[in-house]
Amino acid sequence: MAMNPDEPLTLLGGLTARAFLRDYWQQKPLLVRQAIPGFESPLSPEELAGLACEEGVISRLVRERGETGSWALRTGPFDEDDFTTLPESHWTLLVSDMEKHLPELRAYLEPFRFIPDWRMDDLMVSYAAPEGSVGPHVDEYDVFLLQAQGRRRWQIARQAVSGDDFLPGVELRILRDFQPDQEWILEPGDMLYLPPRIPHHGVAVGPCMTWSVGFRAPAWRDLMAAWVDQRYEALAPQDRYADPGLEPQDNPGELSAAALARLIAGLRRAMAVDDAELARWLGTVLTEPKAELLEHMQLPETLTRDEALGLLQDGVSLERHGAARLAWMSDHGGLRLFVNGQEHLLPEAAGPLVRHLCAETAYDGKALWGLASGIDSAEDLLMSLCIAGILLEIPAP
Repeated sequence: MAMNPDEPLTLLGGLTARAFLRDYWQQKPLLVRQAIPGFESPLSPEELAGLACEEGVISRLVRERGETGSWALRTGPFDEDDFTTLPESHWTLLVSDMEKHLPELRAYLEPFRFIPDWRMDDLMVSYAAPEGSVGPHVDEYDVFLLQAQGRRRWQIARQAVSGDDFLPGVELRILRDFQPDQEWILEPGDMLYLPPRIPHHGVAVGPCMTWSVGFRAPAWRDLMAAWVDQRYEALAPQDRYADPGLEPQDNPGELSAAALARLIAGLRRAMAVDDAELARWLGTVLTEPKAELLEHMQLPETLTRDEALGLLQDGVSLERHGAARLAWMSDHGGLRLFVNGQEHLLPEAAGPLVRHLCAETAYDGKALWGLASGIDSAEDLLMSLCIAGILLEIPAP
């Protein structure tokens, strides 16, 4: 459902989405007391630890006082003994992509959808023993830090951070010299927004749980590397440098101006692409799910086309898989829908269906089928999404 960008939001301390994006997003921190009034976490520390023991779940355990020195990092999956042997303080358990593993948590991300979906990364939940922390650090992305249980002291600094400002010999990127200039203690329901590269440090005041709503920020170097890989695959192996009409040169060791000109022109041709092709490629790249989640996306049993058609025509309640990533763009009288890195070209008549699929996360199967009815490519799309597990039947309560 489209959000009114000019409606004051309790989540943002009374700011509208438009005002927040204009004045705070990627610019400066914002502390909101009771962003979610009376918030009570639906998740217990024991449930979080149980998830961290499962295969396919991205989890980390950070101890400030490790067995071999300060700041020890371990990655899951863990087992029960890993938790029973922990000290009483100074450790933190972090579990990523929680909304993809527990569908009931997805509703908590809906209020943040005034930021485009392709920017959303995940809901990470951390549990910290007293004095637990992951150390003072910077993140390369925007994050909303919601206090879910207990209390946490947050400190932030305005200091500039360079590449060598981190503790040496530590797997975690912990600032060696953190000089805070602001500090707050957050209670359940309070929230702190931090733009990228703001030095910050959160320490548990007693046992506590914090939810982190994080956002993707593709690094230009990563996009460039992926684009070069794409162009490499698109080039024919037999397409090579050629120099017919080669002239003799005085010194065989010289890279001549003519040869350099041919090489440079060839590279430019190899990398040349129009904006429309580059936009389509970005649509596929920006909707790719994390590699660690691909196995989680697999359904226990693949639906047949008849079973998929039944879900749609019988009016079954459906939901989008929590790990699915959807985005769309207009394209010369039609639309391109991108689903988990796959591109689907659809006619303009399918626009209402595509917009509905991307705007919502829960659907009425019959309503979806009505939007697709009579458009062969749209009907095929819906059935393929059901078969692939992108659209799932909501279990009866």
